Amino acid sequence: MTKRILVAVDGSTEAAEALAFAATEWPDAELTALHVINPADSTTGAEGGFPGAVDQWYDSAKRRGERILREATGAVDREVDTRLEIGRPTATILAVAGGEAGVGDDETAEPFDHIVLASRGRTGLSRVLLGSVAEGVVRRAEVPVTVVR
Repeated sequence: MTKRILVAVDGSTEAAEALAFAATEWPDAELTALHVINPADSTTGAEGGFPGAVDQWYDSAKRRGERILREATGAVDREVDTRLEIGRPTATILAVAGGEAGVGDDETAEPFDHIVLASRGRTGLSRVLLGSVAEGVVRRAEVPVTVVR
């Protein structure tokens, strides 16, 4: 029986549906919604553009991530833990699922039993250019993965 489920949320409708699916499918499981802030999404460039640009970008990305988590969990009629991390999405989802503690956390994190995430169903050139977080997680995860489409 699945006890701890990690659900990746990115602000998309599909990700919100994946969280709702997990909440319905495993009503007794402990759910954690994870949002990953991807530094590659920064438009400030390597030099940061101007003093404080990186800090400003991070603060904005963190506020957006907190909003995404709040909206996703607010749409589910049950308790859902949240976690906000920074990194490459696929690697970060896998690390958190494997029990990696968050930056600054003194406690050891417990690994998850299952990962749930959404797929936007991209195909062809857009998938090649943009990559696929869902595919990367499915290929490399050491626990069962459910992809919701």
